[in-house]
Amino acid sequence: MCTVCGCSTSHVHGHKHGDDPDHDHGTGHVHFGEGDAGLSVPGMSQSRLIRLEADILGKNDAHADRNRTLLAEKTVLALNLVSSPGSGKTTLLVETLKRLAGNTPAAVIEGDQQTSNDADRIRETGAPAIQINTGKGCHLDAHMVGRALEKLPLEPGGILFIENVGNLVCPAGFDLGEAFKVVILSVTEGEDKPLKYPDIFARADVMILNKTDLLPHVDFCVGAAVANAKRVNSGIRVLQVSARTGEGFDGWMNWLEDVRTVHAANPAPLAAE
Repeated sequence: MCTVCGCSTSHVHGHKHGDDPDHDHGTGHVHFGEGDAGLSVPGMSQSRLIRLEADILGKNDAHADRNRTLLAEKTVLALNLVSSPGSGKTTLLVETLKRLAGNTPAAVIEGDQQTSNDADRIRETGAPAIQINTGKGCHLDAHMVGRALEKLPLEPGGILFIENVGNLVCPAGFDLGEAFKVVILSVTEGEDKPLKYPDIFARADVMILNKTDLLPHVDFCVGAAVANAKRVNSGIRVLQVSARTGEGFDGWMNWLEDVRTVHAANPAPLAAE
C-alpha cells in the first residue's frame, strides 16, 4: 500500500519488530516492507493497514469484474501495459498499432499524471484513444478504466491496449479487467529490475525486453535479465524487440494474434485471481 494512493502490491512477510522497520545493523539494511501489511506507515497499525488494503482492493476488483464482463461481451482482448518511465512503452505501442492497422481493430486507454501527449501520438496512427490524467495518482484503477470504456469505441474481435502510468510498483496491485499484463523492460535499465520490483514481474504474463538495438552500446546482460524475471515468475514469456528498428517485432505480433484468436473464441470473463 503506497502512502499516497493507498494501493498495495506487497507480499506477506513475517514481522519481527512490531510496527518498526527491520534493522539489519550488520549490512546497514533498513527494511520497511516487513510486517503483515508489507509496509510501515507512521501512526497506523499493521491491522489497520490490512483493513484499508482489503477495502480499497475489494472495491477495485468489483469494478474490474464489470470491465471484464463488458469486454467479454464485445469479444475485445484487453492488455495492461506496465513499465517504468522511459522504457519505450508508447513507442512500442505506436509501432504495434501501425502494424495492426487495416487488419485488427485496436483502441487505447492512456494513463499519465498530466498532459495528453501520449494519447495525441496514438491518435496519429488512426486508432481511437482516451487519455486518463491521474493527477497525483501513481496508477490507473478499474473505475478510471470503466469510465474511459464508456467513451471509447470498441469493435468486436479487437484489442484494447491500456498504457498504465509509468511505475513498476503501484500498478501491480490493481486489476483493470485485462486479460493479460505485459511488463516492458528496456536494456537501458538494470538487469535486476525484476528482483527490485518483483510484484509486477510476478503478475505479468509477458515481459518485453525493449530497445535491443542499443545492446552494443550499453552494459546490459540479456541472460541475467531473463534469469531474474524467471526467478520471480517461472512462467513469464520473454520477447526481445526493438520498437525503433522493428527487430523481434514479428514475435510480439504473432503472440498478439494468437491470444486474440483464442480470446475471440472463448471470451467468457474470468475474475481476477
